[in-house]
Amino acid sequence: MAAAKDSCGKGEMATGNGRRLHLGIPEAVFVEDVDSFMKQPGNETADTVLKKLDEQYQKYKFMELNLAQKKRRLKGQIPEIKQTLEILKYMQKKKESTNSMETRFLLADNLYCKASVPPTDKVCLWLGSSDYPATCPWILLPQANVMLEYDIDEAQALLEKNLSTATKNLDSLEEDLDFLRDQFTTTEVNMARVYNWDVKRRNKDDSTKNKA
Repeated sequence: MAAAKDSCGKGEMATGNGRRLHLGIPEAVFVEDVDSFMKQPGNETADTVLKKLDEQYQKYKFMELNLAQKKRRLKGQIPEIKQTLEILKYMQKKKESTNSMETRFLLADNLYCKASVPPTDKVCLWLGSSDYPATCPWILLPQANVMLEYDIDEAQALLEKNLSTATKNLDSLEEDLDFLRDQFTTTEVNMARVYNWDVKRRNKDDSTKNKA
């Protein structure tokens, strides 16, 4: 069946005309000439074609679910990164001070404890955990489960880099979701056109039989 084609095989890239290819999302091709389309190899019957188109549609739904979950995670991470950056900037100002900084840390769900943090030029970045709030002097990063110590300047640079990456990834996800919606529409239209073509064919066959 030629109603779908892979738009990218190895990662996201731009084509020569500046169009952005979408990683792993096959492009649904509009079936303009149904008669010619139904003569292609593998398109023996309308039922076969409709089944393939429906399978493609379900794949798009699955991709949409995964992308929506990634979008929700990123939309949750970005405010945390921004808030933690503000904390680092505050610690940067206080590191030369002789006064301790008052803060809070999470003991359990909805239970915080006050803490006094002496002036320091070091912070611990907790990688890959959502168990600690952004009000603590460490940042939440995905896909790891360790805590590392950084200079405040290094931590701030890492944070700003991750904020930029997360923002770009969120923009890319928005584009992918828009692209997916277009594939939904094209697939639905293709299914309707094939179905209507089959109805007309059956009516024509019935009319020929009645005349005979």
